Amino acid sequence: MEANTRSTGRLPAAFLTPGSSSFMDFLGAHSPDLLPGNRPLPPVQGAIEAPHGTTIVAASFPGGVVLAGDRRATMGNVIAQRDIEKVFPADEYSAVGIAGTAGLAVEMVKLFQLELEHFEKVEGAQLSLEGKANRLSTMIRGNLGMAMQGLAIVPLFAGWDVDRQKGRIFSYDVTGGRSEEHGFASTGSGSVFARGALKKLYRDDFTENQAATAVVQALYDAADDDSATGGPDLARRIYPIVTVITEDGFKKLTEAEVSDIARAIHERRLEQPDGPRAALL
Repeated sequence: MEANTRSTGRLPAAFLTPGSSSFMDFLGAHSPDLLPGNRPLPPVQGAIEAPHGTTIVAASFPGGVVLAGDRRATMGNVIAQRDIEKVFPADEYSAVGIAGTAGLAVEMVKLFQLELEHFEKVEGAQLSLEGKANRLSTMIRGNLGMAMQGLAIVPLFAGWDVDRQKGRIFSYDVTGGRSEEHGFASTGSGSVFARGALKKLYRDDFTENQAATAVVQALYDAADDDSATGGPDLARRIYPIVTVITEDGFKKLTEAEVSDIARAIHERRLEQPDGPRAALL
């Protein structure tokens, strides 16, 4: 699928041949070596040291869904990066948060974005949210060989379902197995602590601001018990990435908006270090 080196300015024949609306199928047919899962790795002994993204959380509310992630990437016992971004828009009505091998995960997100854009241009319509979740599942399954060598990617996918008129959340395992989560979900090394926090905090009548506050509280609790998860860094002004998807589309909360939430939580935790208490009964 090399570019035409002559001066005609024409695209290679592969680009002009009718075929599938899937960009991955197109790439697999004409340049399979460019797919991340087809790249051979040299034989290695022991775990491969590479930066890893950690905790992603999501919570739905009547008008949509919130997807958020902390900013820390680790490499073994070292903080590899303090301000990595782990939550990205997939298209106008969906977003994906990455946990696992950071470099491969970001590459997968870019390919996923291109896959959805390609489908929309070829078909003239957006893929359904269910279809988007299935496409992402296929991409994760294509990375299984690398996952078995320690380079796993485990994302969290969320979006606004225009057909059902509600926000939905999907979680995955390293084999591409997909599950729909109801209410809230988390993935990554601090997910067990974040999920425990959301289990006590979540209500199905959240407003958008309450849902955003709940996921930041969950990330705060995850950072409290998981060394790979970074909490809000007030000194460096590094705050979680918080995104909201509603019927109006995807939006990322500004640094000022997240700062207000994080600082309010921090002030309350000076009095209650373990965070808000759930009712006993």
